[in-house]
Amino acid sequence: MLSDEERFRIFTGNANPDLAREIAAYLGTTVGDAVINRFNNGEVQVMINESVRGKDVFIVQPTCGPTVNDNVMELLIMADAFKRASAHQIVAVIPFYGYARQDRKARGREPITAKLMADLLQCAGITRVITIDLHAAQIQGFFNIPLDHMPAAPVLADYIKQKNLQDIIVVSPDLGGVGRARVFAERLNCGMAIIDKRRPEPGVAEVMNLIGDVTGKTAILVDDMVDTAGSLTEAAKAVKKFGAKEVYACCTHPILTDPALSRIASSEITELVVTNTIPLAPNKKHPKIKVLSIAPILAETMLRVYNDWSVSQLFEDAKK
Repeated sequence: MLSDEERFRIFTGNANPDLAREIAAYLGTTVGDAVINRFNNGEVQVMINESVRGKDVFIVQPTCGPTVNDNVMELLIMADAFKRASAHQIVAVIPFYGYARQDRKARGREPITAKLMADLLQCAGITRVITIDLHAAQIQGFFNIPLDHMPAAPVLADYIKQKNLQDIIVVSPDLGGVGRARVFAERLNCGMAIIDKRRPEPGVAEVMNLIGDVTGKTAILVDDMVDTAGSLTEAAKAVKKFGAKEVYACCTHPILTDPALSRIASSEITELVVTNTIPLAPNKKHPKIKVLSIAPILAETMLRVYNDWSVSQLFEDAKK
């Protein structure tokens, strides 16, 4: 698929090397020769074992757990190495953009860490960013370099279509996710409902009402990430209470920190569909969780960036 493989190179840190290899295989190339180790005191050591002078370098590295800060530092140090090695372009492919939940000051004396992350990436020498389903779309404005914000909806919605579910309705688990749910509903050509909830204290969600009618329907909960799964499982319980006959959930980023698995296992959710923006560790796998690959969307985006083709056309093609 590549017109000039010699100038297009994919590298990866330790966050999700399997995804990088899948992207490379899709494009008919290989992952570059780089070693990311640790010094005895824990500092990140990066060694690039091939020339990247004048080449377009793509670093596949989600800034996810369990070692978020280590993955961030690997990305920054790799970018610095490529900059000093005279790479022509350094594109950070960050399927999951860490610290995105700190995108504003909700109270006094809080940091805006999503902006700090953007500043660090640019300072390290990154010339472009490709990411999937930012927690807040306005984070795009934190960057002074091009950022391609790609949706996972085509992958997730196509999977739901293939299941041939009857009488489906897309449900947003909160008011903040209405835009995401609306796009999903359009792809599935179905109606939409919204859960109205409040947070009496941090980490605690309380469902107040449901806007829309889910009676006798198959509800598809749509969110960008699932962390402890508290909000998601409470939303599933609520839509069942309001009359839904079955509940599925689609979330792009499977963070899944404790007690997420136990909550999902005992919840009203029939199946939780996620993508591999974050690698799912063996101890986080469960029969209710289905993982879909985001590699084709990322690979096509990278190819378009490399060839100076329209990236927005990918959105249009995905709607067909």
